[in-house]
Amino acid sequence: MALAAPASVSPATTTDPAGSSPRYTSALASLTVLFFMMGFITCLNDILIPYLKAIFQLSYTQANLINLCFFGAYFVMGIPAGKVVQRLGYKGGMLLGFLIAALGCFLFYPAADSRSYALFLGALFVLATGVVLLQVAGNPYVAILGRPESAPARLTLTQAFNSLGTTVAPLLGSALILSHLPDLDTAHSAAAIDVRAVQTPYLAIGGVLLLISVLLAFLKLPRITHAPTQEAPNQRAWHYRHLVLGMVGIFVYVGGEVAIGSHIVSYLHLPDVAGLAPKVAGDKVTYYWGGAMVGRFLGAYLLNKVNPGRLLAFNALGAMALVLLSLSTSGPVAMWSLLAVGLMNSIMFATIFTLAVAGLGRHTEEASGLLNVAIVGGALVPMLFGAVADASSLRLALLLPVLCYAYILWYGLKGHVRTA
Repeated sequence: MALAAPASVSPATTTDPAGSSPRYTSALASLTVLFFMMGFITCLNDILIPYLKAIFQLSYTQANLINLCFFGAYFVMGIPAGKVVQRLGYKGGMLLGFLIAALGCFLFYPAADSRSYALFLGALFVLATGVVLLQVAGNPYVAILGRPESAPARLTLTQAFNSLGTTVAPLLGSALILSHLPDLDTAHSAAAIDVRAVQTPYLAIGGVLLLISVLLAFLKLPRITHAPTQEAPNQRAWHYRHLVLGMVGIFVYVGGEVAIGSHIVSYLHLPDVAGLAPKVAGDKVTYYWGGAMVGRFLGAYLLNKVNPGRLLAFNALGAMALVLLSLSTSGPVAMWSLLAVGLMNSIMFATIFTLAVAGLGRHTEEASGLLNVAIVGGALVPMLFGAVADASSLRLALLLPVLCYAYILWYGLKGHVRTA
């Protein structure tokens, strides 16, 4: 069997709305706003978890219902979102995604007023449904919008702006939300915590999302049509081995990344790690996501020079080493080695995604929906992480992300290779 090039996506024909040669740069530049907002919204969960954990007196497992509802939306809505994008097109899918995400943000206001954890989780699910549509439409659009061989670098570059959002979110979230928390070691009444601290930030985010949707409605983006490909009758996206293995890769990547990011505040609060107060620890989360941002800008250059699969394997090996170093040490070494895992995470999502959709042609939108279903790893792996932490310790729970990165190491070396 012949081996296809591992780093390319399917051929496609791209035209602008006027039918002339497309200007990729302006289209990609406009999409950076989309990726920034997706990162910003997602990373605020890392701030919400310790905040709602204190308000509702939750265990680690119960607090991770936040991740279950948010990332569970990918599992429930991923395939329907793929069908919506097939019907409405990439631009239509993104427009609808912004509107649904805005609605989810606005639902935080009644949830806070009622002090209902169930309503908070419902609002998060609606918000996440909008983000799912944005992911399903945005990721393959960026991957296809240009030369196939540069797809991993292109998606990594736009993901860098996603990381900019995840870098800014902890700073604002800590200042606006965690600053209202009392000392976690001091006895306090949950009723005394000001739940309104989450209302203003999410109302503002919802307003921004509505504004972006209005601007996007007037923006002319190039249209994509896939070139015909030779394939067996009734061939579907999930019949491609490298896609299915890539779904597992996305599952464990997002799961490992979120499991670490969602528990950094609690981990840095441990006396034998840093003993930091919630506000200070929340500020440190910025280094985790900031490392991913720096790595993605650097990766956008390196992926044009280095085999994407090998670079993916190298980063996975580095992540494993850093997590093992953190759980086996204490003090500043334990703190900074875990925060540095963000740098290793940087190119993983974009590289796994582009390797997984390589050569899928007309199945690209369906494949994007399936890959977004796999993002449910961000719900299930942190839940398992929380269960291990409750039963033993946060340190022992860190072995779970190590296993996740071990699979990504294999996928980068062997699993992504597709056959024709």
